[in-house]
Amino acid sequence: MKRVLILLTTTSYRAQAFLDAAERVGVKAVVGGDREQALAFANPEGNLTLDFSAREESAQRIAAFAAGHPLDAILAADDDGVQLAARAATLLGLRHASPASVTASRSKRLFRDRMAAAGLPGPRYFEVSLDAYPVEAARSAPYPCVLKPLSLSASRGVIRADDEASFLSAFRRVASLLSRAEPTEGGRAILVEEYIPGSEVALEGLLTDGKLRTLALFDKPDPLEGPFFEETIYVTPSRLTPALREAIEKQVEAAAHALGLDHGPVHAELRVNENGPWMLEIAARSIGGLCSRALRFTDGRSLEDLVLRHALGEDVAAIERENAASGVMMIPIPRSGVLLGVRGIEQARRVPGVESVRITIPAGQRLVPLPEGARYLGFIFARGGTPSEVEEALRKSQLQLTFDIEPDDAGLSAVGAKG
Repeated sequence: MKRVLILLTTTSYRAQAFLDAAERVGVKAVVGGDREQALAFANPEGNLTLDFSAREESAQRIAAFAAGHPLDAILAADDDGVQLAARAATLLGLRHASPASVTASRSKRLFRDRMAAAGLPGPRYFEVSLDAYPVEAARSAPYPCVLKPLSLSASRGVIRADDEASFLSAFRRVASLLSRAEPTEGGRAILVEEYIPGSEVALEGLLTDGKLRTLALFDKPDPLEGPFFEETIYVTPSRLTPALREAIEKQVEAAAHALGLDHGPVHAELRVNENGPWMLEIAARSIGGLCSRALRFTDGRSLEDLVLRHALGEDVAAIERENAASGVMMIPIPRSGVLLGVRGIEQARRVPGVESVRITIPAGQRLVPLPEGARYLGFIFARGGTPSEVEEALRKSQLQLTFDIEPDDAGLSAVGAKG
């Protein structure tokens, strides 16, 4: 039986999805985690504890493990493990995007440099050290602009500034966030980019020998104009014109080529306006959170099934996404405080078209909204005959939910879905 190493952190939403997929595909799954599992001693061939930040040392440890327990593929479930997966796969001679290409995709500065070098459309941008005097940067910034940590994901720390005063406020806020982040997460600099207007889309795909296959193109119907960029609704298939969809696919493939990405899953984010598609980022992994549950393929296969089979070298070209429209809402955190409870879950589940409602932050935990936060309250999934029906179901379902939150400054608040 083939063996696959799946790199997962303790905070990953996707552990069970990948383990279930491995069982369906018929492979042995080895969990490479950032913390030792409580029962790891009972299954030493199925668990490997790794330091994701010490990539060279951990890659050597994976190679030593593979000497006794040969691996047929290595993949990362989330951003945290993609660079380690690339390095270890290279050591073992397994198919994977190269370490250099993955590193370029993880760094917002390297990403922009590669896009510019390839002649792809992009905003004006420059980097500012956290140790720099920010007033000078504020004076030279192209307004409106967006300030971004170099490598945090999920829109964490991304803030729009429209003038010098809001630039300085955003700079202080991002700098404060980075001072609390892990040293390897955000770096000691902030990227400043000219704001790109337009609607956003997300492309889910697989690269094989540099050729992109689009698995799904999601519309994001809510405007993402700042000052923060919290994503909410993803709906597929896209309602854009065929010509625009084709242009998006070509842009993503060109961006992957510019980075050197040539094999494995990719998740790309773009803006679309009257000048066509503009790359925001491309990640060398599949869609995050629980969002992959919005996708179903031939014979009910999951996205994780496809990613595993592709990593093992199987031909997945005949596996297609279902005909139905589908979507997911990432339930936003309306305000900071301690979550006391959620009301209306059953009513939300009964909205026609809604398949499930998952609250993923337990009562008693503190809620941290963007731009500092890195979690959603939960996820709503829906299916229907058209994208419009799916979007309507997701919105109606969210309106049934009320969040009881004890604010940081004390006192109870009941916050509806609209915040």
